[in-house]
Amino acid sequence: MHEATHRTVLIADDHPLFRAALRRAVEEAVGSANVFEAADADSLRAAAARAPDADLVLLDLMMPGSRSFAPLAWLRSQHAGMAVIVVSANESTAVARAALEFGAAGYVPKSAPLTDLVAAIRTVLEFGQWFPAAALAAAAPPTTGPAAIAARLASLTPQQYRVLELLALGKLNKQIAAELGITEQTTKAHVSAALAKLGARNRTQATLAFKSLEIQEADQLSLER
Repeated sequence: MHEATHRTVLIADDHPLFRAALRRAVEEAVGSANVFEAADADSLRAAAARAPDADLVLLDLMMPGSRSFAPLAWLRSQHAGMAVIVVSANESTAVARAALEFGAAGYVPKSAPLTDLVAAIRTVLEFGQWFPAAALAAAAPPTTGPAAIAARLASLTPQQYRVLELLALGKLNKQIAAELGITEQTTKAHVSAALAKLGARNRTQATLAFKSLEIQEADQLSLER
């Protein structure tokens, strides 16, 4: 294992008490570490910007600003060097499987004992995986479902990804341009590029693909529907 002092960990959870529990797990797993905390999707982005070389993210999917796989998909497409362990109150095999297919390195239910979380952190930092056995057994082929969406999202540039997010919120090109501080022409170019990379014929298809990240759809995720 690398020296603990070299570890940087992002903890993203909206509950302060659980963030404290996750910090304790990190300390037990690796000793001293640089820990950055986030309570919502926006602060997660800010933390990732402050610590772009972070080794690990402990991520709750259900935070203010996003109650979906979007933060995980964003991390894997824009910060691929950061390993992600999803720590979730949701114990569904389908959700754990989808997290695996979106590129998470681990999935630990919040009901699991601290020892499991510590073991998961150590395993993932040694380039292993930590998932419920049922999720691994039920994993879908990489050419379908969440894996296909994740691969296409990973091809987007940071600006294209942000444009797609705003597009999925129903914003018009003019509104997106104003929010991002770019021209409307540049926005149109980013939209066109994102559509091409997603294999979507129009804005509606692209929006549906992005909205399929929502967790309640985990049993049905597919770009082909």
